[in-house]
Amino acid sequence: MTDTVVRFFQEGGAFMYPIAIVLVLGIAIAIERFIYLSVAKNANRSAFDKAILPLLKKRDYKRALEFSNDSSTAIASIMGAGLSRLINKQKREDIEYAMEEGLMETLPRLEKRTQYLATLANVSTLLGLLGTIIGLIAAFTAVANADPAEKASLLSQSISVAMNTTAFGLMSAIPLLLCHAVLQTKTNEIVDSFEMAGVKLLNIISEQPSLNRD
Repeated sequence: MTDTVVRFFQEGGAFMYPIAIVLVLGIAIAIERFIYLSVAKNANRSAFDKAILPLLKKRDYKRALEFSNDSSTAIASIMGAGLSRLINKQKREDIEYAMEEGLMETLPRLEKRTQYLATLANVSTLLGLLGTIIGLIAAFTAVANADPAEKASLLSQSISVAMNTTAFGLMSAIPLLLCHAVLQTKTNEIVDSFEMAGVKLLNIISEQPSLNRD
């Protein structure tokens, strides 16, 4: 099995190496993003469900704001922006705007580098196609100067080798695209949890007449 993989890689030519680099880079990004998003998702859920939400239900907004200011989680930052406006007795719209601003500041950190995976998948595919085209050009050039009796076998062998780069490019692109889809879904889940937390805060404070005025 190992010998087959090594022979497949060696027969693909020089373009197999940049494709391999793209694949390794993509896998490294995918692993880093998966760990970051998993940790962020658990930390945000724990901060909101176990600390912020119970304080909001008790209408202890000051302690909720203190916790938000002390916490390093993104959801605490968003909720803290809204709570500071709430404690300053600002309008409901101002609270919403503050939390939207906090969400917009958080999004770039969540989406950081994830889009590179789609780009790397495309680069991998294009490198594979380019390697195949270069290989076919070299093969046809070699066949033109070969013995007529050997042309057919030499051409088929050269085409087979040239196709290795396309195959390897696709073998790299497909898992990178799958990783991109998984990470994008994970990011959307975190953003949805932020929006849900904001709606819960607005629902809890909606009974305060001073916040319902225009």
